[in-house]
Amino acid sequence: MANHKTIGIIGSGQMGSGIAQVCAVAGFDVWLYDIAHEQLQKAHKNIETSLEKLAAKGKLLPEKAKSAMQHLNITTQFGDLKKCSLCIEAATEKEALKKKIFKELDELTGPETILATNTSSIPITDLAAATKRPDKIIGMHFMNPVPLMALVEVIRGKKTSDETHQKTIELTKKLGKTPVTVKDSPGFVINRILAPMLNEAVWALQEGLATKEDIDTAMKEGCHFPMGPLALADFVGLDTCLFILEVMHKDLKNDKFKPCPLLKKYVEEKKLGRKTGEGFYSYASTIVR
Repeated sequence: MANHKTIGIIGSGQMGSGIAQVCAVAGFDVWLYDIAHEQLQKAHKNIETSLEKLAAKGKLLPEKAKSAMQHLNITTQFGDLKKCSLCIEAATEKEALKKKIFKELDELTGPETILATNTSSIPITDLAAATKRPDKIIGMHFMNPVPLMALVEVIRGKKTSDETHQKTIELTKKLGKTPVTVKDSPGFVINRILAPMLNEAVWALQEGLATKEDIDTAMKEGCHFPMGPLALADFVGLDTCLFILEVMHKDLKNDKFKPCPLLKKYVEEKKLGRKTGEGFYSYASTIVR
């Protein structure tokens, strides 16, 4: 990705700010865009705090952390993304919204600009159809939390070119991440495997097989998972888990992806996990907004 020095990130939530952070640490000039100025200010502060913590733990040189902040720009002006030679969309997981963003990016940016999406479930080919450059549309599914997780699923749409794919692989490596190439299929690889497991843990809870604590302890101590599946679902966001399962259930027409009624109940009650302060567990003192 030697010719790409400026990267635009659309969406300054947990994923977008994490992607912006790793891009800035890698030495790219970053423009982090969001429609909400207050959210951008919060993201900027969170990135600064994250870098300071990594430096304090010896995982990042202090001068590298300082340099990263100098590479980071925040903006509420969509037009600022015109200067970017690569854009990564990390907006809310809603297909209509993502298609709107891709259409606008297609009209704004130069014809050689690669447009990537951090979607966890929406087909890349469908998003590419909203543009006139399907050969330059690709998926870059980062894992959460982005600064700590090494994996990036690189998803090729039906018309993604070899050049776009290769440049994205090169960029992923420059970010210090490990790329895996994945076919454009609902859920890709990670969520194709992970989402049904989380869903099965909810079924186990609904059926009273064990308490939520014992279900999570069983998977941590019995399978060496760093986090139990119910705690992980809270971390991901129960609404996100439900959305991914619904997409796979609809598109793959397989009932093994059918969401558990208890999961739907929690989402309906706005108990979405860490970001709302309550899910399967309570996080009243650590609400992420």
